[in-house]
Amino acid sequence: MRGTALVLLLSVAATAVAQMRTIPADAKHGLVRHLEETTLEIDGKPRQLSPGAQIRDANNLLVLPASLSEKSDARYLLDASGLVRRVWILSAREIAELPPAPYPK
Repeated sequence: MRGTALVLLLSVAATAVAQMRTIPADAKHGLVRHLEETTLEIDGKPRQLSPGAQIRDANNLLVLPASLSEKSDARYLLDASGLVRRVWILSAREIAELPPAPYPK
């Protein structure tokens, strides 16, 4: 019984930690999907992943680029040479908190 309670407590704690993440304010928003190998499509344009790039899903778990087969709302950072360095796939709550898109002029 004690072991079951411990497993339950650890799973709840892991879920809480996964939901607490900080995405840098300068991360850009875009629609992201995997094209091939180390290439993502962001807002319709191919972008190369940097060496050591990290992609995190809506649960803040590291995922492989190939798992992004569908277009997903994400925030991302580029490195100094323009390669994609970090990607955060957004949860429904994070999408709802995005600022409204500016209207075309």
